[in-house]
Amino acid sequence: MAEIGTIASLATAGGTLVLAVATFSSTRSANRAARVSEQALKVGLRPVLFNARPADEPQKISWVDNHWARLHDGLAAVQEEAENLYLAIPLRNVGSGLGVLHGWHLWPERALNQGPVAPEQFRPHTRDLYVPAGDIGFWQAAVRQRDDPLYDTLHEVIATREPFSVDLLYGDHEGGQRTITRFTMQPREHRDEEPWMWACTTSRHWNLDRADPREHPEPGG
Repeated sequence: MAEIGTIASLATAGGTLVLAVATFSSTRSANRAARVSEQALKVGLRPVLFNARPADEPQKISWVDNHWARLHDGLAAVQEEAENLYLAIPLRNVGSGLGVLHGWHLWPERALNQGPVAPEQFRPHTRDLYVPAGDIGFWQAAVRQRDDPLYDTLHEVIATREPFSVDLLYGDHEGGQRTITRFTMQPREHRDEEPWMWACTTSRHWNLDRADPREHPEPGG
């Protein structure tokens, strides 16, 4: 007959094991719930930028040198005036968080298979640009100095009216969830009245602070 002490020890060990399993299960469930809550919070803050739709309201914008442009019908502005070069894109934020633009990078041709450059290679803006969630806004830039490394390239693009691409780097209002979206500018055939208004399309998005779904597809995707 087993000793009472041995039985008691086994009972205690069994109880401890059951408690450990329950604790592990509870902790794992709590961690999973925390991850889900964190993901939901990030989704609530995440901006996603596209070019504005033709039906969106026009936007009248200005640069620091008092140059003005009227963006309408989802068209971008590609303009040279007094030897200054101006670019602007009307944007729509289809995400649920405020979009804050950090910088831009120009490709002098239609960028198709090229990946984006490193974030530190993007040109910063002289002022913060914001696009509210579910609303419209804009991106703008200018190149004025003839000794700017980008001046001759952009001047040639405007003069020859060849398609080119612009990558925008942006994130949420807390500085996270950085994303790069690529826009392609295409000259229009009918341009008698406003030759500086070019067609604009959104082509690619890259996530910088989370896994890229193209590299890590979901099972069954």
